[in-house]
Amino acid sequence: HTHSHTLCEKRVCVFGTGDMGRSLGLRLLQAGYSVMFGSRRPQSCNFLPNGAQVLSHAEAAQAAHLIFIAVQREHYDFLVPLAYHLKGKVLVDLSNNLKKNQYPEANAEYLQSLVPEAEVVKGFNTLSAWALQNGPSDANRQVYICGDRAEAKQVVLAVATKLGFSALDRGSLSASRELEDFPLQLFPLWRLPMRIAVGLTAFFFFYLLIREILYAYITQGKDISFRIMVSLANRVCPIVSLIMLALCYLPGVLASFLQLYRGTKYRRFPDWLDRWMLCRKQLGLLALGFACLHVLYTLIIPIRYYVRFWATERTVTQIRQNGTNEFITSRAWHSDSYLSFGILGFGLYVLLGITSLPSVSNALSWREFSFVQSKLGHLTLLLCTIHTYLYGGKRFLSASLYNWYTPPGYMLCLVLPSVVLLLKLLLVTPCVDRNITRIRQGWEKGADQRNSKNNKTLVL
Repeated sequence: HTHSHTLCEKRVCVFGTGDMGRSLGLRLLQAGYSVMFGSRRPQSCNFLPNGAQVLSHAEAAQAAHLIFIAVQREHYDFLVPLAYHLKGKVLVDLSNNLKKNQYPEANAEYLQSLVPEAEVVKGFNTLSAWALQNGPSDANRQVYICGDRAEAKQVVLAVATKLGFSALDRGSLSASRELEDFPLQLFPLWRLPMRIAVGLTAFFFFYLLIREILYAYITQGKDISFRIMVSLANRVCPIVSLIMLALCYLPGVLASFLQLYRGTKYRRFPDWLDRWMLCRKQLGLLALGFACLHVLYTLIIPIRYYVRFWATERTVTQIRQNGTNEFITSRAWHSDSYLSFGILGFGLYVLLGITSLPSVSNALSWREFSFVQSKLGHLTLLLCTIHTYLYGGKRFLSASLYNWYTPPGYMLCLVLPSVVLLLKLLLVTPCVDRNITRIRQGWEKGADQRNSKNNKTLVL
């Protein structure tokens, strides 16, 4: 009896012979399960995994206790005549919809209404056929399931674990609509960072376009519109990158000051600060993307026609005038320092991006990850800010740069990073750092006074 029960547990049925059904069947076979496919036309099924049986729906339903439903909701009708054979069986609904609220009820709830005596579990719908074929990776190890019967969910959890996935129980079958909405979400954590990136890019593009390109055309009659493609872009990218990098570390600084003000770590942060802190990784990766574009734009400067033409004209002019330029050591120091800080900052930028990858961060301890993302992150912000200050040099004193009384773009982008660094400097001072450490270890403002009052009461 025990042997036959074990065989029954190892026997799994898959309804559906499409990409998802075939991929799931292959993974189940590789994990040691005996797999049967249920099909309307068993004789005409091709490209199924070797070692799998192909039976009619009724035969497959009778032979297995666990049945994966890998068909779309529109085709559930074939299950109604099988209701007798599906009595007491565990049905795993893998279906998804094309849009949210496409039907009045969730697909899994609809399936349960069609076969009320079966035990329906929603699961595996957040995986793609590709993920099933190639095995779980760090990015898609998570499998969500929900259902009304604990025993049925345990069966599905065991299969998911054996396939190498990390299964998470999301509760009763009423949560299935939430699970069906997961695959329809398009980069939910990237929405706010993308809006910030697009907004900053658009603002500084038009700001620089007006104060440089249009200003030259209106006041001097010069057409330098060709600079839009490279020169203007190469100014917008580093500006946006530096501001977004500062935005990565600003919420952490604000959270620290909020804890200091409240004198406790046991109160929740405001919702806007919570959302901001959750998307810091995405902000940082977008900032890294803009920094990479800045590097690429900078590398092509020597091969631009405008630069080569300007350099040639300057050389020819000097030859005709028999003139020479004096080597200025201080300017060489300034130039090399500006470039060196930029290279060091970009190198740390890339390191931050690499350690944010799940495959790398999972190999780091919490202390190592915190050191890289916090300590080296603030160092990256400092180096990039110094790089920008050196780029400006003494030019902020020149009135000719304030076209139409507007400051250059690099001056505007230095405001936020400078504020973040100054606030961070305040936080690392010994007196402030000591208070923050005490709060994060559980100390609360006023707790000592309350304890002393309680002790006095007990004595009395």
